[in-house]
Amino acid sequence: MLGDFRADPAAHPLRTPSGRIELFSERIASFGHADCPGQAVWLEPIEWLGSEKAKRHPLHLLSDQPFTKLHSQLDHSAYSRDNKIAGREPITLSPADARARGLADGEIVRVFNDRGACICAVRLSDDIRPGVVKLSTGAWFDPQEWKSAGAGNVEKHGNPNVLTLDIGASSLSQGCIAQTCLVQIEKLTSPPPPATPWILPQFET
Repeated sequence: MLGDFRADPAAHPLRTPSGRIELFSERIASFGHADCPGQAVWLEPIEWLGSEKAKRHPLHLLSDQPFTKLHSQLDHSAYSRDNKIAGREPITLSPADARARGLADGEIVRVFNDRGACICAVRLSDDIRPGVVKLSTGAWFDPQEWKSAGAGNVEKHGNPNVLTLDIGASSLSQGCIAQTCLVQIEKLTSPPPPATPWILPQFET
């Protein structure tokens, strides 16, 4: 890929300000963003398993793209519904994390942090490492109460957007920061509210 550049860097410059491979970018450094310096450095994430926050929310949540739909499109289709458990989006746990919480495969659980909470169904897998859980994106938003917001208003269908941060990845990129997210999971102590993502909300006029 870089054969021409390697053979003659002057004749075949790269598409960088200097035309060379840049380990330090004067342009990016000139922006003065504390969270995006001009060179590659390790910056502590807002949430990660090595932080103090992990004492309260000790599971790292990955919210990947679903294989049953495109983002949330066609979440109501038969193919997408067949992947759900009792009408809820599955959250994948390691058997070790499930045992530590007294959870069984297929059990309905509450996933939560200080930003919000949602109800999911447990799916056990040896393919995910302990300390990490996976809840795919795209479950249609289904809160208990449409008129209120916050951690007390539980989302009933398994939408990870109520758990993830709502800021850009950095001052420069403004990219998705959803993979920087800590949660805890607990067994429900009472019957879960019905999942009603396909029923339109009713508002008083």
